[in-house]
Amino acid sequence: MIRKLILGALLACAATPALAQQAGPPPSPYAPLQDRPTCTRAELKAATAAYVEAQRRGSLAGLPLDEKARFLQNMADVTRAAGLWNTALPVANALSFHDDKRCKTFTEIVVTEGGTPYIIGTRLYLHQGKVIRVDSIVTKTGDWLFNANAFLRYTKAENWEPLHAYQRTSPAEMIRGANAYLDGFSDKFTDIPWGVPCARLEGGAYTNRQNSPTASCEVGMPLGVLYITHRDYLVDEEMGVINVFCRFGGNVTSPDSHTFRYVDGKFRQIHTLTAIPGPQANDEGGMAGQARDPNAS
Repeated sequence: MIRKLILGALLACAATPALAQQAGPPPSPYAPLQDRPTCTRAELKAATAAYVEAQRRGSLAGLPLDEKARFLQNMADVTRAAGLWNTALPVANALSFHDDKRCKTFTEIVVTEGGTPYIIGTRLYLHQGKVIRVDSIVTKTGDWLFNANAFLRYTKAENWEPLHAYQRTSPAEMIRGANAYLDGFSDKFTDIPWGVPCARLEGGAYTNRQNSPTASCEVGMPLGVLYITHRDYLVDEEMGVINVFCRFGGNVTSPDSHTFRYVDGKFRQIHTLTAIPGPQANDEGGMAGQARDPNAS
């Protein structure tokens, strides 16, 4: 009898791992993100050029998509057929950045004509020559400080040329400074690398409409405690740019993109896109109507 009890216990223990494995989540249908992806800068640049053309045509057919590529819009899963990339749009401006270490790209697209204005920030994730993830933040009228006309106007007036080698900032410092800025929403004592002059373009609202040589991006940091979570980094050393995809206020329904341009170790330009309802900017980069300017000092 004792031998039977012991045998039964051993059999139960042996079955436990198999049962636990069966009870786990099903395997993902998507191509997995890589912790050490492989790519070249040329592949990344070809991918962003193909993406911009895809948005003009309304078809991703020209992208080297992995058969298990994952598609997201405003940080929620969508089918390939459901994304805005299937709508042909008259692209007024496109600005792309490339990280050949993390194999990620970021493209900022501005649409001012065609009936519906948009500002779109799209990440492509690559591995071994294939796009394994397309991740777009789409902002439009009604979203935080939105104004595509102002966004286009001030972006085109800014300097986005590649930097000379001696003007560049180390990737580690770029990540540290971006984190310090985002941490500043919850802790006002962080060491943020403010540069002068610096301007922040937030959806369409612009902090240096007077083109002052002493302007600072420090103006308008909001009061209170607000956490910025789920940070995902892209670093383009040649352009002096770090782009961070994150959740504004830690809310899963608040997709946000912050792009920081460094020159000589300091912030000089900041672009933000936040897909949440809010006040609107006007064509001059100020506030529409009677809304209080959140960028005011």
